[in-house]
Amino acid sequence: MAGIYIHIPFCKQACHYCNFHFSTSLALQNDFTTALLKEIEWRKTYLDQETIETIYFGGGTPSLLPDSALRDILDAVYHHFRISPNPEITLESNPDDMQPDRLQIWKDIGINRLSIGIQSFFAEDLTWMNRAHDARQAIQAVEQVKKTGIDHFSLDLIYGFPGMTDEKWEKNLRTAISSGAPHISCYALTVEPKTALFKMIRMKKTADVQPEKQVSQFLSGIEILEAAGYEHYEISSFAKPGNRSRHNSSYWQSEKYLGLGPSAHSFDGRSRQWNISNNALYIQSVKTGKLSFESEILQPGDMLNEYIMTSLRTGEGLDLQYVSDQFGKEKRIGLEKNAATYINRNQMESNQGKLVLTKNGKLFADGIAAALFFD
Repeated sequence: MAGIYIHIPFCKQACHYCNFHFSTSLALQNDFTTALLKEIEWRKTYLDQETIETIYFGGGTPSLLPDSALRDILDAVYHHFRISPNPEITLESNPDDMQPDRLQIWKDIGINRLSIGIQSFFAEDLTWMNRAHDARQAIQAVEQVKKTGIDHFSLDLIYGFPGMTDEKWEKNLRTAISSGAPHISCYALTVEPKTALFKMIRMKKTADVQPEKQVSQFLSGIEILEAAGYEHYEISSFAKPGNRSRHNSSYWQSEKYLGLGPSAHSFDGRSRQWNISNNALYIQSVKTGKLSFESEILQPGDMLNEYIMTSLRTGEGLDLQYVSDQFGKEKRIGLEKNAATYINRNQMESNQGKLVLTKNGKLFADGIAAALFFD
């Protein structure tokens, strides 16, 4: 199994909290598409002819790209790669871009899953975030998706920010559940350096996040969604049975993937590669015939630590037999010894050869993983 990630680096406006690579100028959109099509052709051998099971348009805001460009990109991927008969093809989309005619076009060209950036169903929250859509569009977008017959879709929600009370958080979750969404992603707001939010907090124009609020809303989200029949299969991800994100799951399972476009990362099982995070320089590098990127060869210790980090985020947890087979029996013994501390704290369980975080342990997932890393 292998996947392709395609980074579309354009947005209508900058959300205050976002630190992903994007531009609010669309002046280079056509040149970007031309460069991307060339990169697809150049990198057709990166995955060694493995069958592509998932294609994911991320960003930025992929739904900003003209439908003709999306079609051309998918046509190029199908031409240069071996695609599964039943691929998962996801488009990240914002409610303000999701008109009925566009949804039908997306479906017709092969997009069969949408990741919809709702973030909140409350107008004041969307204004505070500087989102491009309003609360009415958020509701309408979900209804239009269902009418179009795109059965696989996910709603993104954000919690733990100033103004998000426990009551509003529960209301957001109940609204998402009642919409019939088969997948819901819940993200704690993080304050990243160089973002507008970081500057606003530093200048005391808005309140800072409260960790205790994030903890309580994280736990209440798990309780509400699991009670509604969603499985908590990854720290931020909830799905009805059979509706997990196949693409994102491949990351957590250390599968190979090719990243296309500026700032996109790739992994071939032995090394990582990442493209330059600058639209103009990305386009220019393709024009001159030499894609600008950096790369690193992963050592066994790096790969083990990455496996620890990603596997502990999942509901299935860390497979000790896999560690023994891939990295050596002594690594398994070391992991079991070091994990005892967190098992005794009721932050981790050892179950049928797996190390799995408890609900309490999920609050400290990154810290626990880091503590289990090997030098």
